[in-house]
Amino acid sequence: MTLARILFVEDDVNLGFVIRDTLENVPFRVTHCTTGPEAWEAFQAGPFDVCLLDVMLPQSDGFTLARQIRSVNTQVPILFLSALANKEDRLQGLRLGADDYLTKPFSIEELILKINVFLRRTVNHQPQSLPADIKLDRQNLTLTINEQVQALTYREANVLAYFLDRPNTLVRRDDLLRAVWGDDDYFMGRSLDVFISRLRKRLAQVPSIRIDNVHGVGFILRRS
Repeated sequence: MTLARILFVEDDVNLGFVIRDTLENVPFRVTHCTTGPEAWEAFQAGPFDVCLLDVMLPQSDGFTLARQIRSVNTQVPILFLSALANKEDRLQGLRLGADDYLTKPFSIEELILKINVFLRRTVNHQPQSLPADIKLDRQNLTLTINEQVQALTYREANVLAYFLDRPNTLVRRDDLLRAVWGDDDYFMGRSLDVFISRLRKRLAQVPSIRIDNVHGVGFILRRS
């Protein structure tokens, strides 16, 4: 059996030991780093299936590390594990390309569940009927527009796939959140707004497709 490879970055020795030991017993193959530069070196030597990043790290913080990772790989899932619980820190992490953000203290069971969700990549892989100038490859997490290939994050692919399965249909925020995030709490709703904004920028070159807000209810992906 091939074990999933996890890059785990945490400078707290005791917490790092506990989380690493738990993840290895799942079992996952865990590479544990304690500084940003050490983690970046390990990532380059990868590959990894999931990255778990603390934010407050010695020498180079987790946000900087996420930027480095996204500069060379836009597909690997990134999950922040941080004591920084305020809204702006969470949103900054998502804007940098993270797929999720857990605040400390967190449930190790929830962490394992989220890792497994990323690993399963449960988006439907069936092709969609799309305009000739756009193609979503759900398996490889790419979006091709006018023959230009863009790499998607796991969350972006899931959100876009959900919309494409329901063209010209009202998609309620709470339904979308439960389907993609597994929850519909306030922070997940703010996370969704970040991903919608990202997708709108990606789709801006395709005038026949747009995502419209339905105030207080949700969204409609309109195709003409």
